[in-house]
Amino acid sequence: MTSRERVIAATRHETTDIIPFSLGYGINEYARRQLAEYLGRTAGQIEHELFGLSDFKRITPEYCGPPERGPMFSLKKPDIWGVERKPVFNGFDYYDEISFYPLAGLGETISLDDYEFPSPDWFDYGSLKKIIAGINADGEKAIAIHNGNIFEHSWYMTGFQQMLILLQAEPELAYGLMEKVTDFYIEYFERSLDAAPGLVDMVCTAGDIAQQQGLLVSHQMWEELIKPHHVRMNKMLHDHGITIMYHTDGAVMEAVEGLVDMGIDILDPLQFDAKGMDPRLLKNRWGGKISFHGGVSVQKTLPFGSVDDVRAEVRERIAVLGKGGGYILAPSHAVQGGAPPQNILAFLEEAGRPLQKS
Repeated sequence: MTSRERVIAATRHETTDIIPFSLGYGINEYARRQLAEYLGRTAGQIEHELFGLSDFKRITPEYCGPPERGPMFSLKKPDIWGVERKPVFNGFDYYDEISFYPLAGLGETISLDDYEFPSPDWFDYGSLKKIIAGINADGEKAIAIHNGNIFEHSWYMTGFQQMLILLQAEPELAYGLMEKVTDFYIEYFERSLDAAPGLVDMVCTAGDIAQQQGLLVSHQMWEELIKPHHVRMNKMLHDHGITIMYHTDGAVMEAVEGLVDMGIDILDPLQFDAKGMDPRLLKNRWGGKISFHGGVSVQKTLPFGSVDDVRAEVRERIAVLGKGGGYILAPSHAVQGGAPPQNILAFLEEAGRPLQKS
């Protein structure tokens, strides 16, 4: 099977030649350097090899907007939302942490009408065919446009604390902000899909709604103020025949039924180290309705387990979540700095994507 055929079959709950595989959100730089050194590769060689392992790729159209802003998650200048970031060292790698929230005064000194939200015109959708052709030059991959992140991109502009205050004290204002973000993404995705007909298989959507112990807001608040925006966006995507992957970290079991009702097709990234997250329960209760992506622990097993621990966890994820199809094997987020090369290699070997020493 091609990578694309493998992913599409899995999302249809069909069995595949080997388990569909993704590196998820990648391997962070320090871990990549350690892996390259261990295998006798240059940093460039290992990046090229790792790029080829995943069965699907996330892409975005090229940015062509105002020069004072940059693309999504820009570091050198404010991104399309006006959010600024700076690198912060965590002991192994640098993470790009938000340093400026352009709507921090929303509801006090700033109104929604005062702010310049990004325009879908800021992207060159004609670039997508070229990007996809480049990815598929060495074999057909499943292609995903990303990243419809409504809740987080809203609070990236206000700050998380301010968003929680707005949800409680001025819910109409919080809802209105998320409505504007949703409006952007609906047109952005429509234009992306229209520009590359038949070439895109998935759209990645997102919005972390949970932490290690449970939901970030009450279940009722999520149902009333956050979920409706995804329902509206997901309807448009399904009308285009697109598979929807939805990302949320954390202990999200309480909301899974609502996520299914919201219209997602794949749940990502399956953080089973969080409270109450159970792969068997997920598969047994919802495996007939949605598929799953992720699940191999980047918090415990990959960084701190033994090689045998890694192998056992990967085998269990495949046996449980992959039974009858419906699973793309991947880490539960980015593989963190400090994850031993031997553990990463064991993970890749069990996935059927081994890397050999030079």
